[in-house]
Order: sequence, then structure tokens, then C-alpha cells
Amino acid sequence: MERPPATYQVHGPSLRKERMRQGRSVQEVADTAGIDRSYLQRLETGTRKRMGPQRYIRLRTALKT
Repeated sequence: MERPPATYQVHGPSLRKERMRQGRSVQEVADTAGIDRSYLQRLETGTRKRMGPQRYIRLRTALKT
């Protein structure tokens, strides 16, 4: 059985574009995903480029992507 990667590469501008397309705030998406607003902002701006599998799945679910 194949193990999931330890971290996932995230393309911040794409996250931001999808969130804005949905008309949602950073705080709303962060709350839905169970992550800090500042963490999501750092992902969107490219300050952070990787995230763990559980957070990654929660964020993808929150954005319905």
C-alpha cells in the first residue's frame, strides 16, 4: 500500500483565485477548513508553500476542489 506524501505542494495564487471566485473571505475558508486565518494567508501569498496531508484535505474540502 502506498503512503501519502508527508507534505503537499500548494500553489497559493490558485487558492486565492478559487476562494475569491467563490466570494468567500479568508476567515470563512480558514474556519471551514479548521486552520488559522494567518496560515491560509501565508499559503495564498506564497510565504508557505507546503502543508501536511490532513490540513491539505480539509482545505480542499472547504474550497470544494
